[in-house]
Amino acid sequence: MAKSGRVKASEGWLDRLAILSDPTRLRILALCAREELAVGEIARALQLPQSTVSRQLKPLHEGGWLRRRVEGPTSLFRLVEEDLDASIRSLWSLTSEQVASSGDLAEPLAEDRRRLAEVLAARRFEGRSFFGRVGGEWDAIRRELFGIHFIDEALLGLLPPSWTVADLGCGTGEISARLAGIVRRVVAVDREPSMIEAARRRLAEFPNTEVREGQLESLPIDDGELDAAVISLVLHHLEDPCAAVREGIRVLRPGGVLLVIDMVRHDREAYVAAMGHRHLGFAPEDLAAWATKAGVPTPLVRRLRPDPHGRGPGLFAATFVRR
Repeated sequence: MAKSGRVKASEGWLDRLAILSDPTRLRILALCAREELAVGEIARALQLPQSTVSRQLKPLHEGGWLRRRVEGPTSLFRLVEEDLDASIRSLWSLTSEQVASSGDLAEPLAEDRRRLAEVLAARRFEGRSFFGRVGGEWDAIRRELFGIHFIDEALLGLLPPSWTVADLGCGTGEISARLAGIVRRVVAVDREPSMIEAARRRLAEFPNTEVREGQLESLPIDDGELDAAVISLVLHHLEDPCAAVREGIRVLRPGGVLLVIDMVRHDREAYVAAMGHRHLGFAPEDLAAWATKAGVPTPLVRRLRPDPHGRGPGLFAATFVRR
């Protein structure tokens, strides 16, 4: 009988280890340890289908890892350490400490926390009933009436209207079109004929725009021709992104600004085959090295707020200034 009891206890322990062997379940537990969350909120924070999250929540709840509370039609889940069985609590304490500070999950967990902050910020608007909806919720009212893009559009008005700005790797010309109504002249550059054709169609209504065909590593722009330039979500497609940054700085006047927007370093290797990515994002030290080679100061790098509806890696904005 004693031997049978030991086997049963061992099987229970192995079951708990099996729960923690799955990275998705670990990420769910880490989020639910911070906040009581609905299935959809977890799915948005993890950038996963809701069906996948529901499937993973079942063993976590049945195994005693998560407390489930029903509020109307919604199931809410929370990891409450005081409610855990002692053996589960000690196992979770050890595991969460290890994965948070090192290992392959450290950065994904940090990204999950950033997206969770956006999910929780949106909850104040999305989760409110009709009663008392407008009481002090100006952000929600403004979003409902006017959307979210007008702020970005209006902030472009801070650019000096006398500037010449380039959209390097312009694609279909979305950024160029936004700039055209603000600055004196816009130069859009791309290497792909199909993108150039689409950009010319989009920018046809703006007489102050010019679309040029060329490589970012060898721009068809004269030295010092620009006051500013932007390279948005392009560098990860290039074999030598540093060369594109050097070129972007070459075409700036002294004091001119190059804005680079791209993905932070990530581990989504499927992007290489699926979308032709040459680099899995970039780290601040990569940008610092490019600045050194270009002979400009280390850029100011800012992590951009994640969109809880987005499914891609986190983004950064880096500002290079020509001496």
